[in-house]
Amino acid sequence: MKASFPPVVDAGVRILVLGSLPGEMSLAAAQYYANPRNQFWRLMQAVTGRPLLGAAYAERLAQLLSAHVGLWDAIAIAERRGSLDGAIRNAAANTLADLVASLPTLRAVAFNGAKAAAIGRKELGQPDGLALIDLPSSSPAHARVSFEGKLAAWMALKPYLAS
Repeated sequence: MKASFPPVVDAGVRILVLGSLPGEMSLAAAQYYANPRNQFWRLMQAVTGRPLLGAAYAERLAQLLSAHVGLWDAIAIAERRGSLDGAIRNAAANTLADLVASLPTLRAVAFNGAKAAAIGRKELGQPDGLALIDLPSSSPAHARVSFEGKLAAWMALKPYLAS
């Protein structure tokens, strides 16, 4: 059994990025997106303009929050061998609707990959006034989309950060 981490949010979050479930490297490090081949931090640096690459993990999280971006996972707990989303079995979703309802400035929920989108959209439905955005996975396993292609899609988040 694998379990997600607690959400990284505060009252100023405008975008909530939901992954599926942390991979093996992330679980071992107790850090979101710990696999150095995962492109999440590179993508979010481009979206937010904040110095995320090369920063210590705590600083990365602080920079995301200061840019009004929160993190969590769509799945609370599941069975999975390895790190691939395709290996996830018997998944139980996180209480996404409760978290979304607690974020007064939230404008968009972004799903990092198809598995996060499938579970997250099922849990959230279509909340009033909230954009739901499907993004190509930042995972190194999702290699059929180039970094440039991923970046073009992820840049759709930028307008939700503006005041």
